[in-house]
Amino acid sequence: MPRVPKIIPISDLRQDVGGVIKRVSVSREPLIITQRGRAAAVMVSMKEYEQTQHELEILRLLARGERDIEAGVGFDLEAVLADADALLAEQQ
Repeated sequence: MPRVPKIIPISDLRQDVGGVIKRVSVSREPLIITQRGRAAAVMVSMKEYEQTQHELEILRLLARGERDIEAGVGFDLEAVLADADALLAEQQ
């Protein structure tokens, strides 16, 4: 079952910025901030942000690889696996 996102109005954020940041860092779950009843921003911990950026970079590389395959351009399998291992090692 999908989790219900945590949502707070910007006025609550203003009243307890430090506490909100601490809760986001500890929970590692995104927090939706509303303004005038509408979603205005999403706050995530730095660790989650970095993880998301890393995963996004891997997806970009995979998409580029698929385009290269379709265009008949490619790399040696051993070189690709070595690059993938290096990316995964950076994550740890």
